[in-house]
Amino acid sequence: MSGVLTAKGQATRARIIAGAAEVLREKGTTYTTLDDVRARTGTSKSQLFHYFPEGKDQLLLAVARFEADRVLDDQMPYLGCLDSWDAWEQWREVVVKRYEEQGDHCPLGSLIMQVGRSTPGARAIVVELLRQWQEYLAVGIRAMRDAGRLPASFDVDGSAAALLAGIQGGVSIMLSTGRSTHLRAALDSGIGHMRAAGVG
Repeated sequence: MSGVLTAKGQATRARIIAGAAEVLREKGTTYTTLDDVRARTGTSKSQLFHYFPEGKDQLLLAVARFEADRVLDDQMPYLGCLDSWDAWEQWREVVVKRYEEQGDHCPLGSLIMQVGRSTPGARAIVVELLRQWQEYLAVGIRAMRDAGRLPASFDVDGSAAALLAGIQGGVSIMLSTGRSTHLRAALDSGIGHMRAAGVG
């Protein structure tokens, strides 16, 4: 698809992506067909290929971006205002709840696997998601430091990276075991590390 979409075109494309995301969550990437997406979104074959001329893989990438955005959106508004210990605890609860409700199926991970982790588009989606997520955490830690709740020497970027790594590890184990024990432990350890270094 070339050219700039009109407002109506953008709305139609967004509707197709959102509908496709619903189908993929229900049926999985392996069993979802373009006909399923057409049926769910009420679009014709020509309309679907107008917005996604490269076919299913292009649509899957678009849905992967949509799912990546949802990872962060589901943590809002808490992820965007980590400026107190209460805010960090509220965010922790939201993260645990999100992944417990998601269960042992990761829509984003399934999409990326289907498209291929090594493809530039898929890799870029994951890299950007992790970059944004870590930056939100760093902004929150920096706010705590600037408010005097953490020492001036506190390693903001290193702590944000470690916390994100802990979350991802905990989620990976949860996907394998169906239990959130390790995710909870990773969050408690990361926040506990900050609290132990806190000065107020």
